[in-house]
Amino acid sequence: MKQINVLVIDPVGLHARPATVAVSAASRFKCEVKVAFKGRSVNMKSIMGVMSLGIPTQSEVMISCEGEDEDDAIKTIEDVLRTQKVIQ
Repeated sequence: MKQINVLVIDPVGLHARPATVAVSAASRFKCEVKVAFKGRSVNMKSIMGVMSLGIPTQSEVMISCEGEDEDDAIKTIEDVLRTQKVIQ
């Protein structure tokens, strides 16, 4: 399993547009991708799951990947979210 802790810097947090970016990035991979916030963990490939966490700006979250393409997944997801200025 690969995991990273990141800070959400999008002004509206991880809702609507930034959540769609996250879900799109995660959905490209076969491995299981989770995002965790305040003790809750959800499937990062589910827009409803990600939005249900209600992650505000300046929150630390953990993204984890487990499966055959976890190395590529964690790197790509991190790169996409940084490029889109969702995380720092």
